Amino acid sequence: MTQRWLLPEQLEDLLPAEARVLEAARRRLLDLFHSHGYELVSPPALEYMESLLTGSGEDADLLTFKVVDQLSGRLLGLRADITPQVARIDAHRLDRAGVSRLCYAGHVYHALVTGAGASRAPYQVGAELFGHGGLAADLEVQGLLLNGLDQLGLRDFVLDLGHVGIFRSLTEGLEPGLVTDLLAAMHGKNIPRIDELTEGLEDAWRTALRSLPLLCGGVEVLGRARHALPALPGVLAALDALEEAARHLQGRARLEIDLAELRGYSYHSGMVFAVYAAGYPGAVARGGRYDAIGLVFGRARAATGFSIDLRDLLPVIAAPPPARCLWLPAVTAQALPAATLAAELQALRATGHVVIAELAGDSGSPDPRCAQMLWTDGTSLQVRPLSPEMAG
Repeated sequence: MTQRWLLPEQLEDLLPAEARVLEAARRRLLDLFHSHGYELVSPPALEYMESLLTGSGEDADLLTFKVVDQLSGRLLGLRADITPQVARIDAHRLDRAGVSRLCYAGHVYHALVTGAGASRAPYQVGAELFGHGGLAADLEVQGLLLNGLDQLGLRDFVLDLGHVGIFRSLTEGLEPGLVTDLLAAMHGKNIPRIDELTEGLEDAWRTALRSLPLLCGGVEVLGRARHALPALPGVLAALDALEEAARHLQGRARLEIDLAELRGYSYHSGMVFAVYAAGYPGAVARGGRYDAIGLVFGRARAATGFSIDLRDLLPVIAAPPPARCLWLPAVTAQALPAATLAAELQALRATGHVVIAELAGDSGSPDPRCAQMLWTDGTSLQVRPLSPEMAG
């Protein structure tokens, strides 16, 4: 017999306690983003595949659940990432001049497992800044991310900085197949494979590409990089940007530099960053610059942003303070005029109280969340502790 209560592998329910923590964290983050001028958007979970696999979506092809639209016959996908959707909204739906700041929150869905213990329905909250190609925009979103992590109570983490412009400069003019193979080797920091792939290159370029996976560590890595890498304009501009970011973030986070951090290389165009926290095998937040993503939607826009997976962080997010629950016995409710009762209950709930009413014909036992009850002398509601007999 089919056990109808079972869920697919690595898809889970959130029970009341967890759901309350996630919702409170979502509200805190969105309120923070709002206070910095970021406007909330809410794209649909289903879109045409052509839109979802634009920009960052190209890397998410294998992650995307695919279904056929019964109305159009076209292929739809359940989003694996919200960033391309927000880029579509900025480029095509809003079509604003100048800087646009947008934020979002919602589930994404992964057809494949992305890591040990990872959920296939992460809850993604993020912010994106469009229309500014300068370093100031990168610094703003990085600072906003750190403020968000502070709101969530995350303390023990590392902010990892990189810049895809360095690898782009070093591989400019190389055969696309060779660049693809070098990318794979960089992801695994496979220096013997890099040696093999660069055997036919000039010594300076071979040395630089071989050095890239070794240029990781503290901020001092940037000084080493200036000696190890050729003084190409793209390389120098990237190192300058990383140094400025490190100065800006000093004292706010533990920083690490990784010049071989190239995840999302197909759509990122500048500085990239990720947050790694103790006890989590993968990044709990990722972001970076992706200036070309809006082009296919008809409008190229400078863009940078980040996303946080709240599902991953549930174990460390501080729970909101418990609500003050009041039990309303049926006899109390019946002792007051309906209009008086409704007004007083509305006032209590407006001040943050949770009032749980006994239903007619119920057992009479108070809800276990309640430590106090409402009673009346016939004119108004008053609060008193539950009697031991009622608390049972």
